[in-house]
Amino acid sequence: MAAPYLRARHALLSTSLRPLTTPRLATGGVQFLLGTIAHRPASTNASPGGSSRFRILAVSTSLAATLLLTYYYITDTRASIHRWLIPPVLRLIFPDAEDAHHAGTVALRNLYSLGLHPRERTSVLTPQSPDAANPLSVTVFGTRLTNPIGISAGLDKDAEIPDALFALGPAVVEVGGCTPLPQEGNPRPRVFRVPAVEGMVNRYGLNSKGADAMAARLRGRVRRFARGLGLSESEMLDGEALDVSPGSLQPGRLLLVQMAKNKGTDGGDVEAVARDYVTCVNRLAPYADVLVVNVSSPNTPGLRDLQATGPLTQILGAVVDEARRAGRKVKPKVMVKVSPDEDDDAQMEGVVQAVWMSGVDGVIVGNTTKKRAGLVPQGVRMSAREQRALMEEGGFSGPAQFDQTLKLVAKYRKLLDSYALQSWHEGEPEAQKIVFATGGITTGEQALKVLNAGASVAMVYTGLVYNGSGLITRMKSEMAQELAKKTE
Repeated sequence: MAAPYLRARHALLSTSLRPLTTPRLATGGVQFLLGTIAHRPASTNASPGGSSRFRILAVSTSLAATLLLTYYYITDTRASIHRWLIPPVLRLIFPDAEDAHHAGTVALRNLYSLGLHPRERTSVLTPQSPDAANPLSVTVFGTRLTNPIGISAGLDKDAEIPDALFALGPAVVEVGGCTPLPQEGNPRPRVFRVPAVEGMVNRYGLNSKGADAMAARLRGRVRRFARGLGLSESEMLDGEALDVSPGSLQPGRLLLVQMAKNKGTDGGDVEAVARDYVTCVNRLAPYADVLVVNVSSPNTPGLRDLQATGPLTQILGAVVDEARRAGRKVKPKVMVKVSPDEDDDAQMEGVVQAVWMSGVDGVIVGNTTKKRAGLVPQGVRMSAREQRALMEEGGFSGPAQFDQTLKLVAKYRKLLDSYALQSWHEGEPEAQKIVFATGGITTGEQALKVLNAGASVAMVYTGLVYNGSGLITRMKSEMAQELAKKTE
């Protein structure tokens, strides 16, 4: 066993998913220009001495330095263009928000393949190591994460760009939601911007290429990474590459895969619904660190009805059982994503009962909301188009959700802990259930608030649409600065 470990360890230290050096295209361009300049016939007025060569060298060096600095600037998430230029330009070029979404996904995928993607570079305020010296490091499901920030599902529906999203700085990326069979979702247009409140309304209806397609994409990703380490796929999934999670393929990071039922599956037939989720688990469990059961989308008929204690326990129990049969040594964890609209005490108590009875490992609070009251702060003026967009059918997401998210995180933390205490008194103690928070989180201050309320990870989505790919880096810097103040 020592040889594979040493081979994997050596390869892991000497390789990475993507080199952070200047891309081949940029370097090749510099070499081409240098070659052109070097072979250009000298002017008849130029002296045969060193002055002409010096000018060529100076111009070449300046050009190379300019290209290098430009590359480092535009690929750094701290660059102001990622906040103040790219998001408004995308909104201007693509009036339809879904078109902008697709364009962004394609751009990130292509830029990542060329090494030109935006990425977070290590700094004092955004440390990337998952060790004790990093003030943002947290432990979740036994993994020491580099930070407590995640990206919610919906941004990468079909697991096309998980590595490009990890490069933006989060420790957690959630892909999906994925349905067992491919489905188109609802008719377009189905996504609407509300810039006055930095919000969005969507009724995608869980458009998905299906579990088989996502599994094939994730499997290919694992195999490519394993080959780079001289390992087989099974060795990679069984943890031969120490310090690297089999889902994220990076140290200190977790990949979440969200699953949902097909629209055509009768929500009243709980056994059929459970089969939908089990099918997704069977295909996707080997390649996920955490499986997420979505029973809270407002755009799939009957889905939220499944949050009642009886059906939810049956579905979650089936998912947990199938996840424990995943073909690898370390089995994926299971979480359930709940709605922010089912917020009375009885409803929340029922969800918590289902979580404990089924053996689920945690809860993601929450999802988009169907409610519209209280979303527009006093004094904010909206155009007629924005007012129409806000009232479109579908789920709203944006900063206006934050207060509800914060309240629900605290309530779920309290309920889950009360059940944990009860199991302890009954002589059958179980591990504490984990809570992730999503909904309206756009600043480091807000992230710290939900963490202090009992969440382990704060997740973002709509904030990235309006604040750009540097949002996570800024949030982490704000969090580190705030924590530094408290320790002074």
